[in-house]
Amino acid sequence: MNNLPKLNQLLKCQSAKDSAIELDDLLNYAENVARIENLTAVVSDLKCGNSWIFSGRFAMVLGIENYSEEDSIWEKAILDLMEEEEREEKYLAELRFFNFLRHVPRHTRADYYLLSKLRMTAATGDTIDVIHRMYYIYADDSETITHSLCLYGRSVIDFAGKSIVVNSFTGVSEELTSSVDSSILSRREKQVLQLIDSGKTSADIARILSISKNTVSRHRQEILAKLQVRNSMEACRIGKAMNII
Repeated sequence: MNNLPKLNQLLKCQSAKDSAIELDDLLNYAENVARIENLTAVVSDLKCGNSWIFSGRFAMVLGIENYSEEDSIWEKAILDLMEEEEREEKYLAELRFFNFLRHVPRHTRADYYLLSKLRMTAATGDTIDVIHRMYYIYADDSETITHSLCLYGRSVIDFAGKSIVVNSFTGVSEELTSSVDSSILSRREKQVLQLIDSGKTSADIARILSISKNTVSRHRQEILAKLQVRNSMEACRIGKAMNII
């Protein structure tokens, strides 16, 4: 799960702020929507680092009807129903979604959700199509993500590509493809990452780009945050995977 640590770090390392929606209200909504729409709903608390799973009838199809809690912000029992490559595509789509939201007006961020097509192994052993919807719940500042809501259900709609961003207010959707990856880092950050990948030290980079070592350090930290990675080696790897460098 190469992209999972990146998402985990970025989501859990936000400043602690109160959610615009009370947790009890969110849990009640998830429980009811799971029952009414026959979905599996997952609410994750990014501050506390745990999740609650609500099983509609679709959970029986997946063989996870007794799955109710997770000491993590990731629903491992559901993720394990996917092949590794499928999971990586899911994490990459969520990484793109997170960075997409950084580039839209703050007051509109809560209007968007991620819609993805997934392939999972059902309890029967058959591979089935699953639709995944992911929503971020923001604090009052519309900047800090406090919770996420994921809905898994039968694939009943079709759309181009594997993942799209949908504005639930306007109804406008946009496909999430590798074409959006190049906008994640600034021109200078790409230069720094390319030099890091070539084996250059911070002192080397400062000299080549005619900037201070402190500026290089700031660029390094921003690159790690934007790519949701823990170190420069991971940054170079994901940068290549997304054709940023």
